[in-house]
Amino acid sequence: MSRRLSLLSTAVSIALASSPAWAQDAGAPEAPASNPTNLDTLIVTGTRVSDRTVAESTAPIDIITPQTLESTGTVELATALARALPSLNFPRPAITDATDAVRPAQLRGLAPDQVLVLVNGKRRHTTSLINLNDSIGRGSSPVDLNAIPIAAIERVEVLRDGASAQYGSDAIAGVINIVLKGSGEGGSIAARYGQFSAGDGKQYQLSGDAGFKLGENGSVHLSAQGGHSDNTDRARPYLGPVTPTSNPPGKVVHRYGDPEIDQAAVAYNAQYKAAEGVEFYSFGTASRRRAISNGYFRAPGNANNILSVYPNGFLPQIDNVSKDRALVLGLRGQTGGGWNLDLSYNYGQNQLDFDVRNSLNRTLGVASPHDFYIGALEVTQNVLNADFNKAFDVGWLKYPLTFAFGAEWRGEKFNQSAGELASYVAGPEPGAPGAQVFPGFTPSDASRRDRHSYSFYADVETDVTDKLSLGAAARYESYSDFGETTSGKLSARYAFTDKVALRGTVSTGFRAPSLQQQFYQSTQTVIVLGDPNPFQVRTFAVDDPAAIALGAEPLKAEESTNIGLGLVLQPVEGLYITVDAYQVDVDDRIILSENLRGPAVASFLEARGYPGINGGRYFTNAVDTRTRGIDIVGSYKWTLGNGTLDLTGGYNHNKTTLERIAANPPELTAGGLNLQRIGRVEQGRITQGAPRDKFFLGGSWNTGPWRFDATATRYGEFHTFNDDPSGVRDQTYAAKWTLDLAATYAIDGWEFTVGGDNVLNEYPDESIYANSESGQLPYSGNSPFGFNGAFAYAKVGYKW
Repeated sequence: MSRRLSLLSTAVSIALASSPAWAQDAGAPEAPASNPTNLDTLIVTGTRVSDRTVAESTAPIDIITPQTLESTGTVELATALARALPSLNFPRPAITDATDAVRPAQLRGLAPDQVLVLVNGKRRHTTSLINLNDSIGRGSSPVDLNAIPIAAIERVEVLRDGASAQYGSDAIAGVINIVLKGSGEGGSIAARYGQFSAGDGKQYQLSGDAGFKLGENGSVHLSAQGGHSDNTDRARPYLGPVTPTSNPPGKVVHRYGDPEIDQAAVAYNAQYKAAEGVEFYSFGTASRRRAISNGYFRAPGNANNILSVYPNGFLPQIDNVSKDRALVLGLRGQTGGGWNLDLSYNYGQNQLDFDVRNSLNRTLGVASPHDFYIGALEVTQNVLNADFNKAFDVGWLKYPLTFAFGAEWRGEKFNQSAGELASYVAGPEPGAPGAQVFPGFTPSDASRRDRHSYSFYADVETDVTDKLSLGAAARYESYSDFGETTSGKLSARYAFTDKVALRGTVSTGFRAPSLQQQFYQSTQTVIVLGDPNPFQVRTFAVDDPAAIALGAEPLKAEESTNIGLGLVLQPVEGLYITVDAYQVDVDDRIILSENLRGPAVASFLEARGYPGINGGRYFTNAVDTRTRGIDIVGSYKWTLGNGTLDLTGGYNHNKTTLERIAANPPELTAGGLNLQRIGRVEQGRITQGAPRDKFFLGGSWNTGPWRFDATATRYGEFHTFNDDPSGVRDQTYAAKWTLDLAATYAIDGWEFTVGGDNVLNEYPDESIYANSESGQLPYSGNSPFGFNGAFAYAKVGYKW
């Protein structure tokens, strides 16, 4: 794998060595509850050594406890993590089709699918959705974090470092390891209710978990969570010129905000000791989420409306149902030769069904249905894994040397199923064919794709002295569709004193192109802000002849180089500070091209069998990026009279630059097309679409039966871009502060909480008129904290 290293990078790589980032097994000893940055906490991600702590880790790692997750005031795991981690960004886009229902999250400013998610140390499957609209994470298919119930979580460990040499594909920005509750006793039950200050978005939720013994040698922990969220709406009246095809003046006809959601999820985590040195384990999750989101309003005079059907126009809705399943079965034990072994089978599956409500197919006339089945997407993952490790006493080393190796086979499938005939057919009447807002998947769109890969990996780790820890890791991986790749990692930690330590890592990594990115294809209705006319845009599979005629090429794996250097400081008792700088180079980054549209494109596509299509797009390895940043995290425990004050703070700054943009394919400038594959809109989204910095300061004061929580967060500025080369419609959205407050009273196992998120009712800057659909959509969907305003809630719970 080719890499470009600066002189500084080369010097760092020579000076530093690395310890591998291995996740321990399900059912491993549970780390004690602590603050998310407590450096004394034992970790199970980032090392195979059983007594390694956060402070001793060679790479930056955060521990997020259940108390931290619950104190954020949200029922969504991704939202809770974004509020607890300065390097995680989780915006709330709206009117972005199924992305409203399955929203992507970013770590360290990189793509959402450049983060690997584990559950109990085992690879989690991704969502079947591919994000196609103008939101952060456009073109990605990441893991759906919100499919995992918070009630089931013992803690979350976030490794902020490249780890492909340990885990394989996707671990470029880092690793999120979700550790499930596994105790055979205890439990909790809780009820929660809240709503936004605007009077909408009401939420209610019930959750619970309980542990049970399985005879003398086993245990199982069960968890469940379910609830409902009403939609929110921050749309405003139409303020534009009145024309025969315009929206009605002075009326709110759009619905702009969070979708209506019904969700239920369950989880279990079990282990059984069959004999001395032999233990069987299993864990799994299942969830179902129904989300009803909204498209753009079709005015009465819109060319794709039929007045006799919708005399007042219509607001189409997308009804998504996401079904998520995961199951792991395993055996761990120890051989007679002292080797620890872990053999496991890992199954994961996600299915996303699409329906459209309150719409019509204009080309079918008055006979058109109003509701349509659009089709379905499905991904399946099967993994077989064998891990072995042993600690060796080496004469010249003061401490044991841990050697680990293993092998993995992974099979992946992606299925795209067609919708009903009326959802996509072109009938005898004029107009755009298919269901308005989201035309159905056609039989030619439908496909069944699969691939497999196998890998071999090894690592070694040791404490050379009381002060110096070293390690190395390597991984070879072979994919059936794009070939072979090798990754490596070196890192080290040196403790100058008990109060000051230096750590660093150098690694290479990769991310294989997902099957969705290679083979998903469909036609969608796209609205470009400022243009009242909807476009029918085709997403082409990269092997489609029409895509090839527009310059598409087979996708390659992304390749990365990560360099990290950090300080661990414990200047006084109870005060912990970590400072970590990083650089991540990604070559051949996979992104979705611009929407290639215009009359010339429409004629080009019609000549190739796509009538009524105004534009096209496809995935491409067209850019190299470099992300540089710094994470600062600290915590301080302060005794105040008969109570304690736990303070936590964090700051992240990152900047992504484009190091290379591939030359525009000649096909895009031939025949009068005059198109740019990667234009200013996509360039701006990658480099400035998300805030470059984020800061938070939180405190938890415990006194007697009371606990008071407060967190202030500053989100940095972000930018949006338009394809107008003059730049007059580009906009900078200023940095904003939010404040979250909560008070909890505990007595005899009961806890009563009242709280508020964003209690000062902060909103992002309003979009300029030219970017607001004539004043109707006043906020940007890229806002890192959404645009719903203040939220108040109350919760009651019982723990035993």
